[in-house]
Amino acid sequence: MAKAKLKEHLINREWCKGCSICIQFCPKRVLELDSEDKVVAARPTDCICCLLCEHRCPDLAIEVDTE
Repeated sequence: MAKAKLKEHLINREWCKGCSICIQFCPKRVLELDSEDKVVAARPTDCICCLLCEHRCPDLAIEVDTE
């Protein structure tokens, strides 16, 4: 099976409460909180598409879109 390739991180900023759970689980430190305490993909090229952020978000605010 081929490795998934990232298209983009889809982040629903209205749902994100800035808990940073997704940030803590990301093995490549792709995610950060911005000045509004909402998650952003600061380093998307480092993403390995492990989906830990997506699966751990308690508010379903992040989705990793792959090819």
